[in-house]
Amino acid sequence: MKFKTHIFTILFGLFVIGMQGQQTPAPKQSSAIAIVGATAHIGNGSVIENSLIIFKDGKIETIVDGSLVKMDLNGMTVIPASGKHVYPGFIVPNSTLGLVEIDAVRATDDEDEIGPLNPNIRSIIAYNTESKVVESMRPNGVLLAQVTPRGGRISGTSSIVQLDAWNWEDAAIKTDDGIHLNWPSLFTRGRWWLGEDPNLKPNDNYEKQLNDLSNFIKESKAYNSSNTNAPNLKLEAMEGLFNKNKTLFIHANGEKAITDAVNFSKQHGVSKTVIVGGDGAQHIGPFLKSNNISVLLNRVHRTPSSDDDDYDLPFKMAKLLVDQGITVGLETSGQMERMNSRNLPFYAGTAAAYGLTKEQALQLITLNTATILGIENNYGSLEVGKSATLFISEGDALDMRTNILSHAFIDGRQISLETHQTKLWKRYSKKYESN
Repeated sequence: MKFKTHIFTILFGLFVIGMQGQQTPAPKQSSAIAIVGATAHIGNGSVIENSLIIFKDGKIETIVDGSLVKMDLNGMTVIPASGKHVYPGFIVPNSTLGLVEIDAVRATDDEDEIGPLNPNIRSIIAYNTESKVVESMRPNGVLLAQVTPRGGRISGTSSIVQLDAWNWEDAAIKTDDGIHLNWPSLFTRGRWWLGEDPNLKPNDNYEKQLNDLSNFIKESKAYNSSNTNAPNLKLEAMEGLFNKNKTLFIHANGEKAITDAVNFSKQHGVSKTVIVGGDGAQHIGPFLKSNNISVLLNRVHRTPSSDDDDYDLPFKMAKLLVDQGITVGLETSGQMERMNSRNLPFYAGTAAAYGLTKEQALQLITLNTATILGIENNYGSLEVGKSATLFISEGDALDMRTNILSHAFIDGRQISLETHQTKLWKRYSKKYESN
């Protein structure tokens, strides 16, 4: 019976993998394209009401107020967009998109590696460009993602991809951008199945766990500064933290944990540090700002982490940090995080409803995130010389009722907005229509 169960699981996994066909990636841009008359939301806080945007060979060549200039558009593909809105492609950081397709099918799950210290694990080589989950991001304007491993104390190395490609080599726009460290918890729970108290209590191993981390980093620095010929992939992978090639993303929550994490990073000479999660960061804003620390906030649509928090704290956290001068981005990790990545624009919309302006909220998922990830020179805003990674929406892209895309482009290539979900919608929308 057990043998039959294993055979069924394997066959089901193979069937699922075989059904993971995405849309054929769009061909390279062949002629200049002009978008005329749309309200352009630049991504840096500014807006052009009646814009003219021209892009060629994947790059934005012109973005101006169309009412102030006249240009010859002959030979270009012209998209009339009066009454519509243009946005830079949204960027979802700290995501497992393309690493897991179906949680219950082990053959499609490649987000977590065995062992506590895995800086050498590269998420990019496990990224599945033909994921139906990845495909479903694009109709909401999510066009870029930071593919991030999970598990262990040091999970591994993330990379940044665009979401329309044949393979991971084509998808990658920045490989091995950062190493992800899960900060030790200050508290722990007893193992109830062994009769221990299940309530929270101080983590007696906190200092030991920090010492182990510290020793590993010291060892990696010594290794990378020596001329040893003995290969050590784990230690070698850490080099980028000290020569400014990689960012250290520390997943931490709580004032003390965040403070300890930042001080730890400074102590060991890490060139750039970002806090991921950030619960409690609003209480230490001046400390974060003085140390030039950015924050990728945990998902907006959730309940508060503490009984003492305001019920709407997750909704207004971005406002509290932005007002203190912190560079803030939004991430979507947690339960069903891959599916929730498509809700990224609506998280920003909620942040706008709780204190930020619409353009400030837009920055959380465009230029701010691009800056945090180190890709702001090419992505994150609609500016001359940057990648033509953008989309046209019928209405406000931060409102789920009006975020209806008519066109989307990645590096100037017009991509398909057809997905498994849109096919099902078309199929079943007529099921109950009267004959």
